[in-house]
Amino acid sequence: MSKKLYLFIFVSIISSTAALAQQSLDVNFNGLGFLDNREYKAFVPRSRTYSGTRTTLDFGLNLDSLNHFIVGANALHEFGAQPFFGQVDPIAYYKFTGKNWNFYAGEFPREGLLDNYPRALLNDTLQYYRPNIEGLLARYHTENFTETGWIDWVSRQTDTRREQFLFGFEGNYRPVLEGPFYVSHYAYMMHDAGAAITVPNDHISDNGAAEVRLGLDFSHKTVFDSLSFEGGALVSLQRERGVDGFRKPAGVVLSAYASYHKIAIFDEFYHGQGSEITYGDSYYSKPTYNRLDIIYTPFMFARIKGQFIASFHFTPGYFNDNQEAFKVTYDLGRKIIKRFSPDN
Repeated sequence: MSKKLYLFIFVSIISSTAALAQQSLDVNFNGLGFLDNREYKAFVPRSRTYSGTRTTLDFGLNLDSLNHFIVGANALHEFGAQPFFGQVDPIAYYKFTGKNWNFYAGEFPREGLLDNYPRALLNDTLQYYRPNIEGLLARYHTENFTETGWIDWVSRQTDTRREQFLFGFEGNYRPVLEGPFYVSHYAYMMHDAGAAITVPNDHISDNGAAEVRLGLDFSHKTVFDSLSFEGGALVSLQRERGVDGFRKPAGVVLSAYASYHKIAIFDEFYHGQGSEITYGDSYYSKPTYNRLDIIYTPFMFARIKGQFIASFHFTPGYFNDNQEAFKVTYDLGRKIIKRFSPDN
């Protein structure tokens, strides 16, 4: 063999050894237990009890501090259901974690990435029944600015199944890092196309919404642990292509949140035109809606939290819709189980 080939093999061995020395394997286990009882007169089909346990186990290969591959599964058991695991969602994704950029590709958890969307756009049962995003997400962040773009595939087109995916953006900007003022926005659109075998009078539809909010955050600046106020606008977009143009119902959203030790109160008020948002909370289809949450956190440790939430929903003609939920979340964090080095 030539000297160049020997040199190439030598450099490759040195590079592979150096790369291997940076690698590690880790494991993560987390879960959610929930009992969510809803007594809704305004929306009888949603007046039911959601209950169960969702557990996640995954393993990560860290090539270095920037590049990671994670595989695992997220399983749901609803209390009293047979078989035991009624739904198992695979986890398999690549993650890049840079100084200002994060990137995800594959099937990855929604929690910590898109779980801050307002309920009007993405309802709160998604954490029970659709915990993963299947697609791509990119996030750019600095100390006072964050912007996230994403696409989530809901249904792949077959002869009988529709093609459906969501794509959106959300972000937050705080002009003065320690100041109370901030502005945030949330938006997404759902593309809903037909199956491969067409059905008469079936049309492609688009359904989405956007919120822009101005906020004041006085957390840790008063006797309250958290204290914030927000006001903004909700606009939804709905159309059937070839049938009508975009309908654009709009309204005003006002909210307040305060917490002190184990007690918190959240109140949100909406007034305007009702919006039919596919993955949004149905209550925002009403012209006027007020939601009051009273939250009690009996225990909260480093990795375990238990919360009881009593919610009261007020819409025209319905003043006694209520909801009681108890949730336990636990997360053991990512634990290194093997660190590779030239010695092992």
